Amino acid sequence: MFELYVLIGIISLGSWLVSNRLKNKFKKYSKITLKNGLSGAEIAEKMLSDHGIYNVKVISTPGRLTDHYNPKDKTVNLSEAVYNQRTAAAAAVAAHEVGHAVQHATAYDWLTMRSKLVPIVSVSSNFSQWLVIGGLILGAASGASSFGFYIAITGLLMMGFATLFSFITLPVEYDASNRALAWLQNKNMLTRAEYAGSKDALKWAARTYLVAALGSLAMLLYWGLQVLGGRD
Repeated sequence: MFELYVLIGIISLGSWLVSNRLKNKFKKYSKITLKNGLSGAEIAEKMLSDHGIYNVKVISTPGRLTDHYNPKDKTVNLSEAVYNQRTAAAAAVAAHEVGHAVQHATAYDWLTMRSKLVPIVSVSSNFSQWLVIGGLILGAASGASSFGFYIAITGLLMMGFATLFSFITLPVEYDASNRALAWLQNKNMLTRAEYAGSKDALKWAARTYLVAALGSLAMLLYWGLQVLGGRD
């Protein structure tokens, strides 16, 4: 049990370090102005066009680091800074999000799998931990209550789906970055220095998903031991 606490602590520290590193990287590469003069929105639109995708819109969305692709309404949503800026960081993010649109258009297996889990995870993520805790409290109050145990197991199953979702997200995110970088390089969209900056930014962005997946697994193991380890 002690080892698991240490693992959770290490992952939490790693998550904080990676998050801070990512912010610093994007701040650094947001100062590298593109020689081609294209904004993030223009980069996204050109990449969509080059892949023969004409039914996806590129729109601006409020906030910072709120960039995402929405497969339901087929929109590439770029944060205001990424949408308007003409920097290596903006190019990296814009191309990455279009990478998801390309995945959608080509029915990329991992994206399809993740999309199927979204309705389940969107519901289970809000209740899983409360079900586990409630089941443990109920079991402790009534003395090894089977009812409380089954409630906790239900919560664990929900956590399991969330953990599975986080690991399925990894190949989706890495592939989107690979598609983005390949296009940026093959189309000579960036200079060597600009490309190096975009690649480094996406590398650190991907690491946030890796740390999140490991954190989700650690929490699943922790609560699993709390539920199953307490039974004779």
